[in-house]
Amino acid sequence: MTQIRLLRLIGISEGISFLVLLSIAMPLKYYFGLPIAVKIVGWIHGGLFIAYIGIVLLSIRMMKWNFFQVLIALAASLIPLGTFFLDKSWKIRQEEFALRRVKRPLEGI
Repeated sequence: MTQIRLLRLIGISEGISFLVLLSIAMPLKYYFGLPIAVKIVGWIHGGLFIAYIGIVLLSIRMMKWNFFQVLIALAASLIPLGTFFLDKSWKIRQEEFALRRVKRPLEGI
């Protein structure tokens, strides 16, 4: 699995866990008195959030991001649906990297 694919996978997973936390676990806690829902989903989301921050920081060099782009990628994890919006541009980058890998062996011929 390439690093950019891992970034996309963790980003989408983190975004889904954030939505589940806000739209399912929080109502279960506050409307139905089930705080265990927030505890379980919160732990999962927390782990994915830390993984997302880590993979963003590891991807700075590979993606050739400037400070503003890093700030956008980090801020996306704090905004509901933020990582989903970024995923489209990361998919384009993933396809560009894949094309470069295919072209490199052909250039030697």
